[in-house]
Amino acid sequence: MKHSGLDTRKRIVFIVASFFVLIAIYIIKLLMLQVVESKYKEGADSNAFLKKTRYPPRGAIYDRNGKLLVYNQPSYDIMVIMKEMKEAAKFDTLEFCDMAGIDVDYFIKRIEDVQNRKSNPGYSAYTPQTFITQLGTREYGVFQQFAFKFPGFYIQSKTIREYGYPNAAHLLGYVAEVDKQNLEEHKDEKYYVKGDYIGKTGIEKQYEAYLRGIKGVEILLRDAYGRIKGAWEGGIHDQEPTQGKDLTLSIDIELQAYGEQLMKNKLGSIIMLDPRTGEILCLVSSPSYDPSKLVGRQFRDNYSELANSAYKPLINRAVNGIFPPGSTFKPAQALVFLAEGIIRPSTAYSCNHGFPLGNGHPRCHSHASPLSLAAAIGTSCNSYFCWGLKAMLESKRYEGIHDAMDQWGMRMKSLGFGQKLGVDLPGEKRGRIPGSSLYDKIYREKWNPFTVISIAIGQGEVEVTPLQICNLAAIIANRGSYYTPRIVKKIEDVPLEEKYISPNNSGIPEDMFAVVTEGMRIAVTHGTCSKARIPDIEICGKTGTAQNAGKDHSLFMAFAPMDDPQVALAVIVENGGFGNEFAVPIGRLMIERYLKGGIADYSKQLEEKMMSAVILPPVTTKKQ
Repeated sequence: MKHSGLDTRKRIVFIVASFFVLIAIYIIKLLMLQVVESKYKEGADSNAFLKKTRYPPRGAIYDRNGKLLVYNQPSYDIMVIMKEMKEAAKFDTLEFCDMAGIDVDYFIKRIEDVQNRKSNPGYSAYTPQTFITQLGTREYGVFQQFAFKFPGFYIQSKTIREYGYPNAAHLLGYVAEVDKQNLEEHKDEKYYVKGDYIGKTGIEKQYEAYLRGIKGVEILLRDAYGRIKGAWEGGIHDQEPTQGKDLTLSIDIELQAYGEQLMKNKLGSIIMLDPRTGEILCLVSSPSYDPSKLVGRQFRDNYSELANSAYKPLINRAVNGIFPPGSTFKPAQALVFLAEGIIRPSTAYSCNHGFPLGNGHPRCHSHASPLSLAAAIGTSCNSYFCWGLKAMLESKRYEGIHDAMDQWGMRMKSLGFGQKLGVDLPGEKRGRIPGSSLYDKIYREKWNPFTVISIAIGQGEVEVTPLQICNLAAIIANRGSYYTPRIVKKIEDVPLEEKYISPNNSGIPEDMFAVVTEGMRIAVTHGTCSKARIPDIEICGKTGTAQNAGKDHSLFMAFAPMDDPQVALAVIVENGGFGNEFAVPIGRLMIERYLKGGIADYSKQLEEKMMSAVILPPVTTKKQ
């Protein structure tokens, strides 16, 4: 009996366990159908409903004076639900292609692309897929009239960008369809799907989260034959889209356009900012392009043309370009030497047409000798700053040359070099301030002050962006501090980030800026920036002539007025030669245009000369 009872209990346990296993299998299968295998749910929903995304208009963009720079115009995409198209009793492909303005080969390719899960991740035959983008109003009207002939296809309303001015392409950026990288980067947001648009560069990318708005949805009811019967339950489940936020930029579009005229047929950049706030007044990168070229169905062809240009008009040279600063670096050297106690304003060094020691033996032009710091800045003496760097690297203040070199680098970084400043534009480069580890690597730890002497005059391993040069001018204008440069002045209903409100301290004592300011004023009145002189405006400036594989680059850094600075500026004209030849006159005209509201008659001849000058290096084509 005991044996029989034991078998009975085993049978009961087996039956109960089998029951629970069966229940578990059903639950797992149900979960798979409802959650994991979402295509069943999509299929069921698509039979009863058509969910149409309602896209919000992107926020508009204005300049500092309220002029409308970027706004929206209607655009239309043709969407397709593959299951409905394939199940259609009759579909005239030739008529569809004729109406849509495409050929049959393109139609077949688009059908293949839409169904390709590698290039179109998340594809489902039950959900709308983008088939043709950015139809114009006329094409939209034609399609709407005959849409009933083409089951599975319908129109999705969107907007595309329109531009009030043919300027500021690099800082505004452009909008284009999301790609695989965009979808991967934003997958956690669950906002973007194939066929959506996103800011790709410039302000459009940097402030995408504010500009894009919030999508809405319209839910339409189908009958048993898939025909649209109207809004589901009177539209109470629909959601209205929320328009993106408007932006007000700090730039003056008229000043921006003027700068682009001056830089026409040249490579380089102009940056002007208000040192009191860090607001960028203009940011010119040349060559540029009309931003309206990267809108609409001609986007692909125009983008390819720009991308393949030998002069690289898609690159924002102002923040992405890396250059040797040349002599515009000397005021920074002066501040470092002063702050480290290596020199005093009265310290004098001799110059016999150049520095007699070290790699390259930096040469210098004729001027008085010996000379003190202010005069050295005013005449742009190479020897003075070479002697200063030598004195610092050999100083007993430090525990050897490595310590001195790294202290020099730390001071330069406090002046904004060798790091990103944090401007609200994507792709900002950090440049390079060399340190002892770099020279150990290059010279296998066998280096001395003469080995690296070229960095004293902004050559060698020193690399900066035009924005960093402009920021140095702002630091000197403010006598020691700077605000993080920014393009956006105001976001609708959103406070600015703290980093754009609080100033950054360079760590250089305020009283050390007087001699540097004096030297930069001498450079304009009696020195290398003579072409920067403007009646009634005390400009402080510094030229730069940066060595290059071809013709030297022409640079200019300035701020004005001297005792009440309202503008800081940096100009670089690639292959422009001496700083006073092109960068200085262009900078002078920009300052005059901004501070005086126009160009005086006595400046017209100079203006015409700068606008008509062509400085483009020859294009070399590689042999195939």
